[in-house]
Amino acid sequence: MPVNLVNLETVSKVYGTRTLLDGISLGVSEEDRIGVVGRNGDGKTTLIEVLAKKVEPDRGRVTHLGGLRLGLLTQQDSLDPEATVRHEVVGDLADHQWAGDPRIRDVLTGLFGGLDLPSFPSGLDTVIGPLSGGERRRIALAKLLIDDPDLIVLDEPTNHLDVEGIAWLARHLAQRRSALVCVTHDRWFLDQVCTRMWDVQGGAVHEYDGGYSDYVFARAERERIAATEEAKRQNLMRKELAWLRRGAPARTSKPRFRIETANALIADVPAPRDQAELMRFANSRLGKTVFDLEDVRLEAGSKELLHRLTWQIGPGDRFALVGVNGAGKTSLLRALAEAARTGGEVQPAAGSIRVGKTVKLAYLSQEVVELPGQLRVLEAVEQIRGRVDLGKGREMTASQLCERFGFGKQKQWTPVGDLSGGERRRLQMLRLLMDEPNVLFLDEPTNDLDIETLTQLEDLLDGWPGSLVVISHDRFFLERTTDRIYALLGDRTLRMLPRGVDEYLERRERLRTESVPAPAVAAPAAEKPRSAAVSRAAQKELQRVERRLDRIAEQEKTLHAGMAEHATDFTKVAELDGTLRELAAEREELENRWLELAEEA
Repeated sequence: MPVNLVNLETVSKVYGTRTLLDGISLGVSEEDRIGVVGRNGDGKTTLIEVLAKKVEPDRGRVTHLGGLRLGLLTQQDSLDPEATVRHEVVGDLADHQWAGDPRIRDVLTGLFGGLDLPSFPSGLDTVIGPLSGGERRRIALAKLLIDDPDLIVLDEPTNHLDVEGIAWLARHLAQRRSALVCVTHDRWFLDQVCTRMWDVQGGAVHEYDGGYSDYVFARAERERIAATEEAKRQNLMRKELAWLRRGAPARTSKPRFRIETANALIADVPAPRDQAELMRFANSRLGKTVFDLEDVRLEAGSKELLHRLTWQIGPGDRFALVGVNGAGKTSLLRALAEAARTGGEVQPAAGSIRVGKTVKLAYLSQEVVELPGQLRVLEAVEQIRGRVDLGKGREMTASQLCERFGFGKQKQWTPVGDLSGGERRRLQMLRLLMDEPNVLFLDEPTNDLDIETLTQLEDLLDGWPGSLVVISHDRFFLERTTDRIYALLGDRTLRMLPRGVDEYLERRERLRTESVPAPAVAAPAAEKPRSAAVSRAAQKELQRVERRLDRIAEQEKTLHAGMAEHATDFTKVAELDGTLRELAAEREELENRWLELAEEA
């Protein structure tokens, strides 16, 4: 039987007039991997700090197993700024000692990209003081994992990690014997790592078995039976549940309760996005051209980020950008935004960016822009516009949209200067949406947002009829809001990945294994370099093929639905089946052509 490591008995904690924990009794066993979720400010961080005995409860008792080794990663590190990375991470171990330990090698490679810490100016001998917050946080995480505690307690460990780092951390934690308690808004990570969930709400903690997907199922079922939540929030939960069951069946293992009941709950819930309708709206608002890039060379100082890029963003396109840090994701968005801002006058180092005449761009950068600190939240939103049209006939007042983003009636009158970092991020997004853009660039939009706010944002984007480009390390958000994923692999090219983030991780792994240089061989005499014109033509045809494949997929869905509807009409079924076979043949031909063009481009 698993040994109990930590017990909380009727624990309460009050800050000011707000009760964050009210008579909580919980336990953590040696085999537990627990994910902690809840709204910003509801007490998630307080809960784990009380659990780790970093903060004393006002009432109740916290008991640790004798000799328990507990490792805590908070959002503020306690590293010595005068020390080197070597001193903090491997201590006094000689190089041959730590380099001979496979556990230490795995941590350094997974978090820093190699044993020599290639992203740090002096490798392991880099002084910590001048490093960024994200770099310091990775060092603190590496130190904790190498110390090998019995219980690991993490507060937002995926912040400042890229897609590869998050995938490595998920694998690493899932394979460890240590118990885990983890606060994170990364839903993919919760599904990969956690076997139990704690939902912190209104001073209470609700427990669920399974990862995030199982938690969504169980919470939706609990809310349906109890009917304690208002209809609006329940509909959002059902909508996300529908996407989880239909759009990502491989995301979760078998749920640990009655799936039949959960399926009944979502039987009448439509797909999150009506792509055909959104495309019609987008075409009417944007015309045929949004951004058209031809032979673009993008540079950062003396470094060439992208070479001869030919790419097109059309009306209604929803693209995600993934890639290694420094590959040029943010630089690409900035170049597009600058071309849009100047009406195409500012162009890259080489090539051209053509911007559609009707493009109205909103760009959420990673920096929280200067907000009017003297205004209150509602006034700051109404400063942009009093009402907003979100597409598909959905019109909202500024106050209603504030409520959707977690600013209740009372909170709307809070001075902007008193908001937290996460609340300022939400306000920044609100102001962008109030301006009714038809093109939206989001650079790491999930930073500092809780899961409930992310769900609200996803719901708004479902019906938003415009073109969308997202950079994010949050796989769940990418898969939920975009239709196609492009990767910058550090080789100065942009590639479409039909299988999404999984394909990106596989390609990165191949690049690492192939990084050992092969012996040079002479090129065949008959081989001639491809001309730029041939490459451009191939890329343009590649995009046309991709669009046709998307349309075929939609037509196939419609035909399957029609066959189910007319199951007793054999003549009609035969007619639909014939059309379906023709589409399947065309799809196979297009897929073969796509592979040929991918080699040429």
